[in-house]
Amino acid sequence: MGNTFLNLALLIIFHFSMPTFSMKLTTILTDQSALLALKDHVIHDPKNVLTTNWSASAPVCNWFGVSCGSKHRRVIALNLTGLGLVGTLPPYIGNLSFLSFLRIRNNSFRGKLPVQLSNLHRLKILNFGNNFFSGEIPSRLGSLTELRRLFLYQNNFEGVVRFSLGNLSKLEILSLFENRIAGSIPSSIFNISSLQNIYLNNNILSGFIPSVPRDLLLREGIDFNFNFNFNNLSGHIPEDMFDHLPNLKELALSVNLLSGRIPASLFKCKELQKLSLSYNQMEGSLPIEIGNLSMLQYIYIGRNHFEGKIPKQIVNLTILKGFDCSKNNFTGKIPHEIGNLKNLQLLTITSNNITGSIPPQVFNISTLTMISLEGNQLSGHLSSNMGLFLPKMEELYLGVNHLVGSFPMYISNASQFTLLDINYFSGSIPDNLGNLRNLKILNLENNNLTSSGMSFLFSLTNCRVLENFIFNRNPFISAELPRVGSIPSEIENLSHLIDIELGGNKLIGPIPTTIGGLQELQSLSFEQNKLEGSIPSELCHLNKLAFLFFTNNKLSGPIPACLSDLTSLRQLFLDSNVFSSSIPSTLTRLNYLLILYFSSNSLSGPLPIDIGKWKVLTSLDLSNNQFSGDIPTGVADLKDLTHFSLSNNRIMGSIPESFDELLSLEFLDMSRNNLSGEIPKSLEKLRYLKYFNVSFNRLEEEIPEGGSFGNYSIESFKGNEALCGAARLHVPNCKTRPLRNSKAKTKLKLIIYIALPIASTILVVALIIIILRNKRRKDKLPTQEDMKPLGTWRRFSYHELRQAIDGFNDSRLLGNGSYGSVFQGALPDGTIIAVKVFKLELEGAFKSFDVECDVLRNTRHRNLVKVISSCSNDLNFKALVLEFMPNGSLDKWLYSTNQYLDILQRLNIMIDVASALEYLHHGNATPVVHCDLKPNNVLLDEDMVAHLSGFGIAKFLCEEVSMIQTMTMATFGYMAPEYGVEGIVSTKGDVYSFGILLMEIITRKKPTDEMFAGERSLKSWVIESISSSLNQVVDPKLLSTIGREHLKVKNCALSILQLSLECCVELPNERLHMKEIVTMLKKI
Repeated sequence: MGNTFLNLALLIIFHFSMPTFSMKLTTILTDQSALLALKDHVIHDPKNVLTTNWSASAPVCNWFGVSCGSKHRRVIALNLTGLGLVGTLPPYIGNLSFLSFLRIRNNSFRGKLPVQLSNLHRLKILNFGNNFFSGEIPSRLGSLTELRRLFLYQNNFEGVVRFSLGNLSKLEILSLFENRIAGSIPSSIFNISSLQNIYLNNNILSGFIPSVPRDLLLREGIDFNFNFNFNNLSGHIPEDMFDHLPNLKELALSVNLLSGRIPASLFKCKELQKLSLSYNQMEGSLPIEIGNLSMLQYIYIGRNHFEGKIPKQIVNLTILKGFDCSKNNFTGKIPHEIGNLKNLQLLTITSNNITGSIPPQVFNISTLTMISLEGNQLSGHLSSNMGLFLPKMEELYLGVNHLVGSFPMYISNASQFTLLDINYFSGSIPDNLGNLRNLKILNLENNNLTSSGMSFLFSLTNCRVLENFIFNRNPFISAELPRVGSIPSEIENLSHLIDIELGGNKLIGPIPTTIGGLQELQSLSFEQNKLEGSIPSELCHLNKLAFLFFTNNKLSGPIPACLSDLTSLRQLFLDSNVFSSSIPSTLTRLNYLLILYFSSNSLSGPLPIDIGKWKVLTSLDLSNNQFSGDIPTGVADLKDLTHFSLSNNRIMGSIPESFDELLSLEFLDMSRNNLSGEIPKSLEKLRYLKYFNVSFNRLEEEIPEGGSFGNYSIESFKGNEALCGAARLHVPNCKTRPLRNSKAKTKLKLIIYIALPIASTILVVALIIIILRNKRRKDKLPTQEDMKPLGTWRRFSYHELRQAIDGFNDSRLLGNGSYGSVFQGALPDGTIIAVKVFKLELEGAFKSFDVECDVLRNTRHRNLVKVISSCSNDLNFKALVLEFMPNGSLDKWLYSTNQYLDILQRLNIMIDVASALEYLHHGNATPVVHCDLKPNNVLLDEDMVAHLSGFGIAKFLCEEVSMIQTMTMATFGYMAPEYGVEGIVSTKGDVYSFGILLMEIITRKKPTDEMFAGERSLKSWVIESISSSLNQVVDPKLLSTIGREHLKVKNCALSILQLSLECCVELPNERLHMKEIVTMLKKI
């Protein structure tokens, strides 16, 4: 019996010891398998760390970035920080069951996080910061109860925070900044007693800030930092929020929609070091209790609606380094006690209603690096010793005030100055400004400064990094010396200048030839002086010059033909001088010219015959000269023109009918010329034309009444004796005017009887020719010879393409579409190309190839993707060789955390896309409907110019057909209602898709976003928010970089969203045409 029990006991012990023994043999292999799976999911290892180090032949615990525990010899830490790895995270990562520390920050991992991460129950630190992970944060992360630090910042996570923060009872740091996380701040966030740092900034969180539970007891000695900057949070800050946060160190709520006052409970936070409330809608005063927060180092409350006086109790903040209360409604004086803040580095009180003088004590704070007091009502004199005690001062802004007195003589002692902006001072300019050797910007505009000669300019030659010198509107002339008041030849020594402005200074003499030495110059302004002589040819050497202002001088001679060498020129102002001769024909080479003013000179001759080459010109003023001849027909090519004046010249002929193509035109003045004929009725199409004047010409017949013409008075038409029209214009009634004589009537009848049969015959013949051509086009298969839009076409074989894209390697894959994949390749000569390989096993792929060939063969436009060639191997292989777009797709730029498009870039991209659609719809005999407009089909070249691609389901419309029916489906969310329901394809369907694209590019929300469910859509969301809560729909990243342009950005976004709604009206016939859309976008 005893032996039986002994054997049974041994059997039980052996049974339970086997798994333990087995675990020691197999679990390290489990770790190895998980890590090798991770290695397999890395598609790019630029430093070859994993490639050369992670091998099954070496012990796992010796692999790079891997650490094992001493007890179980299991992997407890993985650190792959900053290796530049590209790949995805496999689910097998969840098998590293002993893992406590997981760090893969600063790489390029992408895709969704595997839910198996929730198996890592021992995990204490998870750091995936600065990658490209996307999708929602898995809700099961809430089961990682040992987690102390969670870093998911700078990724593409979206949606709401669904995992239960309340379960993470040991969490100390939560860092989710710079993602696209929406919804409200989880109320459970303040229930975690261990939580010290919360970083949720730069997301799209909305709603109210949750209250802190009253029973929350925080441990002594723990520092707390809350950063919710750059979101859409609204409402008041909870009044009792800070009752239980005595150790709060940082409170950052800038760039939100918060309102109300600063809660009194905030002043219980005696440890507070940084307070950031800028760019909100908060109001009330800055309470005197602010002085109780003796640990404060930074106060940022600019761009709100605060009012009252700046409390003198601020003097108690003895370690304060930064104080910014700019753009509020503060009144009263600057407290002189500020001079006692001996650690202050930044003082910004810009754009308030501050009065009185600047306390001299301010200029004794030796730690100051920047003072900005511009835009107030400050008066009085500056301290005479200003500059003596500012050794670290870099930027000083005192403009737009009422300061008087002499120029501060000791300012050159502040040798670290990089920017100096002061005005309304008098006296002489010190010759020792050259001591400011770090000076980059010197703005002395609107002063009353004088100089004995130009000696101070000679001193500035020591400022080797000076880029902007602004000296407009100073007297700058004296009777003491004959050379005083002229521009010295030594100006060439300011060789780093980018911008020089000397307007309104009574300067005399010629423009020195040495001006050609300023090779970095981009803007040159000498307007409103008394300069004489001709423009020196040396000026034409300034090939970076973009802005040239010589308005209102006494310059003479011909306009130099060499100005055409200034290919970067955007604005050219030579008006109000005494230039003679004609406009040089070479000037039309300035393809990027936006504004040209030659008015009030003595110029003569005809207008340039190729005036239409100024394609992007917006303003052209040639008034008050002696120009003659007809108006060139090329003027109609100036599609962006908003201001055009030819008044008071000797122009003859008629007003071109093609003027109706100038859809952007707002101002048109052709008065006091010798124009004859009728006023074209087609000008009624110019919907933006606010000013129109053709008075004192020889015009005749009826004055149009439609469009903007209903707003003009007799002043626009007087001095034309043969005009007739409405009684309100005080001209004869056209209906009562008979034909001049019977011969005219007979001539009219003869024209009708002869012209009508001829016109009918021509029309029938034209229709037959068009039908036959279309039939031939449809019958013709696309060949390589057809695919020759670029002058460098060559023939490609399958093997050449395979070699160019490295055997269709996934590492060359740029993206996948409905019918194919696009690869990056390189030709033997180094040319980078994109190759679209069609998946012929898919139904519709053959047709898609033929359609893309057909579209790209028959279209040519700068904003369409260019095809280089094609490769077709019967039924086995079909590919298009396309121009490579190095900046990828618009989708990539919109939804990447590492790339950003500002409002101007977005607007330019939209104009490019609209221009491409305008060409497709209206630029060919056969309109083309794209049918699949979306961000993935908008590609960006190296200059960020947009090119439309993805013509796989495009449709051709016959001239006589405005719509067709099809079963081909476009991308859900972008297609027009009539397309999805009835399969009706028309150009108006593209207009609808473009409207959705406009909404997406401003809101950074896809129409398929999960927030749009049921009856709610991107369109309805924009309609709901556009009038009352614009900030909630505009991409926060646009509002996060607003600076001084906040209002402009919002107005621009509003205009674009309003246009998008006009594009997306339900009835196709009520939608705009792309021509109108292009015009409206350019006007924004």
